[in-house]
Amino acid sequence: MVVKVGGRVLKSGVEAVLRDLVELWRAGEKIILVHGGGDIVTEYSRRMGVEPKFVVSPGGVRSRYTSLEELEVYVMVMAGKVNKEIVAKLNAMKCRAVGISGADGPTIVAERKKKIIVVDERGRKRVIEGGYTGRIVRVETHLLNQLLSHNYLAVVAPIAVDDEGTLLNVDGDQAALKIATSMKAGRVVILTDVEGLMVDGELIKEIKVGEARELIPRIGPGMNRKIIEAVEAVEAGVGEVIIASGLHEKPVTRALANQGTRITG
Repeated sequence: MVVKVGGRVLKSGVEAVLRDLVELWRAGEKIILVHGGGDIVTEYSRRMGVEPKFVVSPGGVRSRYTSLEELEVYVMVMAGKVNKEIVAKLNAMKCRAVGISGADGPTIVAERKKKIIVVDERGRKRVIEGGYTGRIVRVETHLLNQLLSHNYLAVVAPIAVDDEGTLLNVDGDQAALKIATSMKAGRVVILTDVEGLMVDGELIKEIKVGEARELIPRIGPGMNRKIIEAVEAVEAGVGEVIIASGLHEKPVTRALANQGTRITG
């Protein structure tokens, strides 16, 4: 099972998530936890005098624009502070946990985006330099398989490396779902700060990939990226993707018990 926990949940509900994961791990579940932490990166970037920049794609997907200066902060915060704090908490709960980034192994190999198309504040399309954001091209599973086979819970920071050794920022949801696809995971649980996919004020409990594709234009920034990536993962062989709130007790167990939005083939 691959679990993705977003930055806002990390700041306000991570203890409950980790307690739940430890119980599942003790019951024999093989778990890979992929964490976000964008809000924490933003906080530390500003502390260090680097103002974060966000861009919107023509498809309405909002993402962080990673300059070289922000990449340095991103790597320090994600692979250092956030990853190791999670590992320390899990170890304190008597869980065998190991934290890596996608650069270790390497595990996540990405291609640096040379140019990207963005939409400016006036709604016009512009082409800008791609910065240090990557598009994942493959996931090498050897290190993760070794960790799982030795009964470790693997904690992965969404940092990739290209074939020239350049570190890259990659989207955490994409990292989780690409890992799940390569590991042939039966299920992915994406924990966020909302109850699931909301359309016209109502929670969608279960949806097939074809229906999800049709809904994407009606979904707001942030959630639309999750749905796009989830659809691709299910089509590539992942059993199911569940998007649910991480702000409850036992949030993973709740998600598996049919809370949130379940995306299936």
